[in-house]
Amino acid sequence: CPRAREMQQPLPPYQVLPAEVSMDDLPRSTTVVMEEQPQPPEPPRDHLVWSLFTTVYGNFCCLGLLAFVFSVKSRDRKVLGDYSGALSYGSTAKYLNITALVINIVIVIIVVTVVAVVISRNMPPHSYGSYGPYGPY
Repeated sequence: CPRAREMQQPLPPYQVLPAEVSMDDLPRSTTVVMEEQPQPPEPPRDHLVWSLFTTVYGNFCCLGLLAFVFSVKSRDRKVLGDYSGALSYGSTAKYLNITALVINIVIVIIVVTVVAVVISRNMPPHSYGSYGPYGPY
């Protein structure tokens, strides 16, 4: 309503409302439009605990130590509010942890296999008596 827009100018409290303005023409309620504040992005993960365990228990070629360094850098960036930097450092720490974990699993499988083969070759043959391994002769 154009007349209502003209009336939105602030009036001093001591002035009387003009006679040509009717109270029926003025809005009886006020609508307040509030914009939604954007939600802050969820802080990225820094994988610090995972990197600490990788450093202590599976530090193959210092991958765990590198993952720990990147995790600390990610946490520092997160504290400073640089979420893109924290996300970058955090994902690097994650990939270093995954690489160290896969290498450690492969090493454990190789060691268990080699130990099993060595033990099985060094065991003396069993004496089966009159029976062989597949029954009587």
